[in-house]
Amino acid sequence: MPADTPQTVTGVSIPFLEWLGARLVKAEGGVSEVRMAILPEHRNSWQVCHGGVLMTLLDAAMATAARSLHPELRGSATVDMTTSFVRPGQSDTLFATGKCYHRSTTMAFCEGEVRDEAGELVARSSGTFKYIKKRSEQGVDG
Repeated sequence: MPADTPQTVTGVSIPFLEWLGARLVKAEGGVSEVRMAILPEHRNSWQVCHGGVLMTLLDAAMATAARSLHPELRGSATVDMTTSFVRPGQSDTLFATGKCYHRSTTMAFCEGEVRDEAGELVARSSGTFKYIKKRSEQGVDG
């Protein structure tokens, strides 16, 4: 994705997703979707999607789902994340979805899935996220 096309959720750019080549498709009402074309550099020695890439997709999907429920805040930080790898991510495109199933004023509890082009489950995750408020007009998180 070109560097001049920032992806935003509630007005916040997500540079790492852009660099990775992932695309935020949706983030509203506690639900999100991230899509990614899997390139050779995203694969491991078995030529399937690297587990770190899968965890990144899950983390981004869950965090943006949480963030979509608190648009006045700058973002969320991962506190805890547990992932189960179900099958190899072999397709050329993977789809991650995130859902915030409970939130408080400071925390969000989420679940996420990565599926392949056939709709088969590749990985599943749950996570806890802390909401981060703006500290100043400069946008510094705290």
